[in-house]
Amino acid sequence: QVQLVESGGGVVQAGGSLRLSCAASGRTLSRYGMGWFRQAAGKEREFVATTIWKSGVTYSASHADSVKGRFTIARDNAKNAVYLQMNSLKPEDTAVYYCAAHLNPDIAALRDRRSEVDYWGQGTQVTVSS
Repeated sequence: QVQLVESGGGVVQAGGSLRLSCAASGRTLSRYGMGWFRQAAGKEREFVATTIWKSGVTYSASHADSVKGRFTIARDNAKNAVYLQMNSLKPEDTAVYYCAAHLNPDIAALRDRRSEVDYWGQGTQVTVSS
């Protein structure tokens, strides 16, 4: 079975940085998009970023507007892993961050429908204090 395991969460002050890691096991996910969602307390789970196999040629990165310029997603196929470098963290970034894998490369559909995600990690807590 496919398992996604996140790590790297923690507590940081505003303006600080964290790097989240997600390692997949059970299957090579090179044809899957791998990315991140987050869910703050009392809020819906929202899209953060993902890497997708586009045009059968290369991976393309997409980031939510709320994190563009601050977060950077990276993919390492050799390690079957995906990372999220988070800089200039803000208190509103506080959430549980979930790794996600998906075959559907349609980002709009991914944002609109949680069912488009095929596999979820268990989440890692990120807390940003002021």
